[in-house]
Amino acid sequence: MENSKIRVLNDMIKESNRIVFFGGAGVSTESGIPDFRSADGIYMMDYKYPPEEIISRSFFDAHKKEFYEFYKQYFYYPDAKPNITHIKLAELEKANKLSAVVTQNIDGLHTEAGSKNVYELHGSVLRNYCMKCGRFYDINHIVKSEGIPKCECGGVVKPDVVLYEESLDGDCIDGAVKAIENADMLIVAGTSLRVYPAAGFIRYFRGKNLVLINRDSTEMDSMFGLVINDSLGNVFSQIEI
Repeated sequence: MENSKIRVLNDMIKESNRIVFFGGAGVSTESGIPDFRSADGIYMMDYKYPPEEIISRSFFDAHKKEFYEFYKQYFYYPDAKPNITHIKLAELEKANKLSAVVTQNIDGLHTEAGSKNVYELHGSVLRNYCMKCGRFYDINHIVKSEGIPKCECGGVVKPDVVLYEESLDGDCIDGAVKAIENADMLIVAGTSLRVYPAAGFIRYFRGKNLVLINRDSTEMDSMFGLVINDSLGNVFSQIEI
């Protein structure tokens, strides 16, 4: 990686005061959480049902027991901890440089690292709710339940994550869009920018500095003023607060 690009990135951060970070699965892979679409990702697994089918709402409705067997094994990683990217973003927010994190991830690691203003577009495994009475439960209720997790009222407890065939939360979308619209710098990182509608959020950016940090190139590289193809850990370990 060119040191000159890191210098440019740090200069951009210094001159910005309303930075928004938009992150995908690549933010959490360095915490040991696999992504979906890489060669060794979840979608490539040889499972009795196609993984993309399992995490759909229609599959959840029809095969709850099988859904939870898969979910407990592949969606919750209790040993995962925030990595340097999560930590640096929390420090940028504390320094009043970063105004929001918009994430496609459901692991809750941004919040664990200390970030306060986080828009979780696809929900969080840490939140779960009864589909009958609305009562919320933490992740331990899901993990410790045998078979289909149930509420005290008898209802099914569903993870507060967005499955295929479900819509994103309207309030979360509004908050994320407003944060991006008001940003003077947008850092997009760890995403192939192929998952919509989330990937379309960058079109709301009207600020000066648009940055992409990703291990591999994307089809949208030409949109960005600065593109760094490297691991997020290497880049964020050199960011100056």
